[in-house]
Amino acid sequence: MRFIISSTTLLKNVQAISGVLGSSNALPILDNFLIESDGEQLKITASDQETTIVVSITPDAITDAGRIVVPAKLLIDWLKTLSNIPVTFMVKENFGIHITSGEGVFNVSGYDPDEYPQIREVTDVKTFTLDPQLLETAISKTLFATGNDDMRPTMSGILCEASESKIVFVATDAHKLVCYTRTDAKADEEVSFIFPKKPLNQLKNIISTSGAETVEVRYTDKHVVFALGNFVLTCVQIEGKYPNYSAVIPTDNPNVLIIDRLHLINTLQRVSIFANQSTHQVRFKLAGQELSVMAEDIDYSNDGCERLDCNYSGEDMDIGFNAKSLIEMLSNLGGEVMRMELSQPNRAGLIFPNEQDQENENILMLIMPIMLNS
Repeated sequence: MRFIISSTTLLKNVQAISGVLGSSNALPILDNFLIESDGEQLKITASDQETTIVVSITPDAITDAGRIVVPAKLLIDWLKTLSNIPVTFMVKENFGIHITSGEGVFNVSGYDPDEYPQIREVTDVKTFTLDPQLLETAISKTLFATGNDDMRPTMSGILCEASESKIVFVATDAHKLVCYTRTDAKADEEVSFIFPKKPLNQLKNIISTSGAETVEVRYTDKHVVFALGNFVLTCVQIEGKYPNYSAVIPTDNPNVLIIDRLHLINTLQRVSIFANQSTHQVRFKLAGQELSVMAEDIDYSNDGCERLDCNYSGEDMDIGFNAKSLIEMLSNLGGEVMRMELSQPNRAGLIFPNEQDQENENILMLIMPIMLNS
């Protein structure tokens, strides 16, 4: 197998798939790329067994079909040192790889491609399509809210529910919840699956690289495949029943706070410096048209308070939140003005953009309060 390809093209594509490679693979050969040629195109594969990404590239020249496993880190580190020049790869006997670039000549020890785990082909799939930007936004708006509790694996991923009228993405760690809905995307039938966190991170990066106009989502009972541009990402669904998220969303919330989102974020960032650094607790004191944001660290005798003008309707209230979680949620909310709906100091608060950015988009965030000391 011999092929010639631009170093920049090759680097861009292998970097796009390299994120799936694990730092502690059970199979050492998965620290490498599998490169395959059919005599016309190259297929480069990266996998950790749970998630597999394949990118197809048309090189400048190619002769013969073949397969070889190439050390991933070595290849990427070397390509980073090159300007945009043609590089020639030639696979020799005993899995040796002879590489030339300009005046440079290099030899690398590859590996037997038969030792690379066979990528299982996903068959009997059903499909629907999504706009890449819609999918990228959905991932960005929800991924941060996923959990890390090994005892509750379903909450470590994002729930996707698609129907004939809408598609919903949900993430929660039991302390915060995000529900992102789009009515301008749909499937031919009702379907629900839980995406793992790692492949969605990779998918988000690939969307910006691929330049694809659509994402084809193929799914079975156990796998989900995303095909976009020259990339195909396959991942195993998280098995289990996702929590009934709609049951925890309070519906009767008579106390409504409307306030500038960025001003509140900046205030929380300043005041939370004076909070206990293990709980990150801040107190919201709502009275009239004023919000007081307060924090206290009794152990070090630190405290801070800032007052903000706001539009508030409802009973006077003191309620506590985790400032770190609240800042993260507000940073991903979008919009200039936010709306928070509250009922009681011991019940969850709902956060919305005061005006949704798009007509077909709806985002709801839920945050659990922290019990205040009297």
